[in-house]
Amino acid sequence: MLQLMSVNFDDYIPNWRTQLETIPYNVLVVVREGKVRYEINGEEVIAEKEDVLFIPQSTRRSGGNWNETPHQKHTILFTLDRQEATGIPFLDAGQFLKFNLTQIQYAYRRCERLYEEMRDGKSFRKMICQGILQELIGMLARELEKTELAPSKRNYADIIKSYLLEHYREPIEIDSLARIIHRSPSYAAALFKEVYGLSPIRYMHQLRVQEACSLLIHSDMTIAHIADYLGYYDTSYFYRIFKKHTGLSPSDYVQQHNLL
Repeated sequence: MLQLMSVNFDDYIPNWRTQLETIPYNVLVVVREGKVRYEINGEEVIAEKEDVLFIPQSTRRSGGNWNETPHQKHTILFTLDRQEATGIPFLDAGQFLKFNLTQIQYAYRRCERLYEEMRDGKSFRKMICQGILQELIGMLARELEKTELAPSKRNYADIIKSYLLEHYREPIEIDSLARIIHRSPSYAAALFKEVYGLSPIRYMHQLRVQEACSLLIHSDMTIAHIADYLGYYDTSYFYRIFKKHTGLSPSDYVQQHNLL
């Protein structure tokens, strides 16, 4: 049985580090921004934006900011009853894992909700938090059992993703993405969705909204300025996209963050 211990959100902590120790619990790490360096059983592991790590109980682990640069990540600590199998292969195997999750934006939101519930102390908190943890574990297990994609498909999808990461503030059309990999627009769109679980355009909006969240908290830019900076020349359209992806308006997002 899973037993949730604690949930943390490391928000650009200067000089963040954890000492080298054998941990008596399991850790899920979901990286949102920047890079973090771990030593896992004597080997260096660098985790960056959109990476998910499972660090099992009894791992010899230390961690710190990569290259002295702060990062953002969620960490969930939990224990397992080792007398019973969970039916979740990666949990029962107890092996370190590092991988990408196609529904990473949804995972971010569930981590945020878990963090809020753990802090609030409201009624039925334990049941709700347990449910969210189980959902996250199930998502990871489902991701890991997917059939391996052909290397060519993964390569094409990664080329499109790299382009989107560099140009997400610019106007982007499926036709231009298709030309990058010398395939048809319908093939490019379907391929990207097969690999990453969402369309290229939706992924572009996610990148923009993620950047908007950071700018809303860590800059003095107005909402209108942020919208224009991210390629939304209609501020009302930016509001609709932001709320669709976060469930909050930009102003409500700032207010909620200030309450944490």
